[in-house]
Amino acid sequence: MIDVHGIVDWLIDGAPGVTGPGDVLERICTDLGAAGVPVSHSQVFVRTLHPNIAGRSFLWRKGEKTQVLERSWAWLHSPAFTGSPMATACETRQPVRLRPLPQLPGEFEELTRARCTDFYAAPLKFLSGTTHVVVFVTDAPDGFSPEQLAALDRVVSPLARIAETFALLRTATNLLSTYVGRNAGSRILAGQIQLGDTDTMHAIIWFSDLRGFTALAQKVEPAGVIRALNELFGCQIPAIEEHGGEVLKFIGDGLLAIFPYEPMEGVPRVRCSSVLRAAQEARVALAARNDTRRAAGEPEIDFGVALHLGEISYGNIGGASRLDFTCIGEAVNLAARLEALASKVGRPIILSEDFAKLVSAPLDPLGEFELKGVLNKRAAFAPKS
Repeated sequence: MIDVHGIVDWLIDGAPGVTGPGDVLERICTDLGAAGVPVSHSQVFVRTLHPNIAGRSFLWRKGEKTQVLERSWAWLHSPAFTGSPMATACETRQPVRLRPLPQLPGEFEELTRARCTDFYAAPLKFLSGTTHVVVFVTDAPDGFSPEQLAALDRVVSPLARIAETFALLRTATNLLSTYVGRNAGSRILAGQIQLGDTDTMHAIIWFSDLRGFTALAQKVEPAGVIRALNELFGCQIPAIEEHGGEVLKFIGDGLLAIFPYEPMEGVPRVRCSSVLRAAQEARVALAARNDTRRAAGEPEIDFGVALHLGEISYGNIGGASRLDFTCIGEAVNLAARLEALASKVGRPIILSEDFAKLVSAPLDPLGEFELKGVLNKRAAFAPKS
């Protein structure tokens, strides 16, 4: 009799000693082989909640480390998945066995090349009611025996509990990163969830908003306004993240992002130059987007951005049962006031004097201005047009 009690007990105990789901799969397949179940390939596919990622696949091959693939929504609806036995196991919530293996779509073609003989896909039924899938494949000449299949079935249920635990953590991380930002999400998961849990840090502040929102809203239907806002933010977010920034929030048609830095000699200068490039790259992306909008007969969109730097308070602000992870401080207020000035002076990118001192790019001085809620006049600058 094939003894897999050790594997089952290890899974029930929470899979101690592993750091992630890929390690779990590798340990299971290795231990199954030692117990007399000749697994040569395996894959676990688990759905997740993410606007761009439908789920993740963990692929294991005998003698190799587990490979992790992020699956797009397009892949989930492609023949590579919908035509596979994995999809059938998910939909029917029943095991699917293929012996001998037929010609399978997409990435499963490698199983034919590897002369695999037996394919077993079992549903991973989560307590939430969702169904995911694990695949075990062998290249043993006679495939899986009935006793070996029974051993695989004994492993599937406790594997589903571990997979769901990792999936819930992943989903929480995804949702927090999507809705409050990557850094803020990690802080919240680490326990920074009480009112007043704040840190002081140095950061470059990016404050931007849509130019001509009222005029746009009068020209297009509400759905068109939402689409325009998404396109506008879509021009900025990749550039912000590429240069190490984090989008903290969307405020109507505005966007607030921060770029943390250490106030060591030379660091602010490097970071400011990088953030200015991000703003310029966002403008390039905007020009390309407007080409598309003009071709479709849609009105052009535009945004202004103000860049400043300084010390901010970053953390939980709100009431006892409703918190917001955000940043406040004099530097944030100044950035917001500068952004309002950008539309008045007709420049798409406007820099505070503190920021301007730290960049080597040629700049135009715009003069000194009185800003609401800010003591004394402040100088403003813009990249040379």
